[in-house]
Amino acid sequence: MFLSYFDESGDDGYPQMSSELFVLANLYMHESNWKRNYEGMHGIRKMLKAKYGLNVSQEFHTKEFITDKNPYHGLFTPQQRKEMLFDYCRGLATLNFKLVTVCINKRGINRPEYEVLEKALTYSVQRIENDLTVMGDDARFMIITDEGRVAAMRRTTRMIQKINYVPSMLDGTPIRKDIKKLIEDPLSKNSKDSYFIQAADLLAFIMQLYCKTRLCNPKIEWGKRIKNVLAEEDLLSLLAILKPIFNLKASYKNEYGVVFYPK
Repeated sequence: MFLSYFDESGDDGYPQMSSELFVLANLYMHESNWKRNYEGMHGIRKMLKAKYGLNVSQEFHTKEFITDKNPYHGLFTPQQRKEMLFDYCRGLATLNFKLVTVCINKRGINRPEYEVLEKALTYSVQRIENDLTVMGDDARFMIITDEGRVAAMRRTTRMIQKINYVPSMLDGTPIRKDIKKLIEDPLSKNSKDSYFIQAADLLAFIMQLYCKTRLCNPKIEWGKRIKNVLAEEDLLSLLAILKPIFNLKASYKNEYGVVFYPK
């Protein structure tokens, strides 16, 4: 059994929106690795407490942390925030799980209706399905997500278990490939009670920064508060640190396996 934790960066609204990108991060692991990964996560938080004073039980909201907003406002200098982010990522890179990142670029949508969350979740679930298929018939997975979007995710996962089409790698012709390895509806868990959902939030935020500057054409500038902490060279260093946990097979067209739509 695999456990898959989801979180996002950006909003899934369209055509009304507050962000041009929606990034869905999916962090998944075999159940046999869960305990060691949890202990590793707890160890990361204890290290951040010892070095910087960040409470072990405090929820880590990456965007608010990097941009110096509540509940972190005034607690850390820009240099400390950068160092903490690097320390966090170095810890994550030692753990035994995989990451799938899906980015929906709303600037590339050319039709009036587009279900952003449905598309992103479908692409992400399909990548887990592909990965588990090569592991044998007994490999299964379940989804754990923050409470906010669980109803919409339930509708999507029920639909793609009944009927799901994917483009052929040969000529793009749609072929039917229903999801078989997912069990149960997505289960909700408050992110404040899950180190793994908080880690998915961090990874979604980092990958959104990458997509803005490296995959979007024209690129989307980062906000001033982010630039106070990170430069593009820092982002590339973070990606190099995290690369061992990326599912690079999720997209052969991207060096970090990022699934980027619309093409």
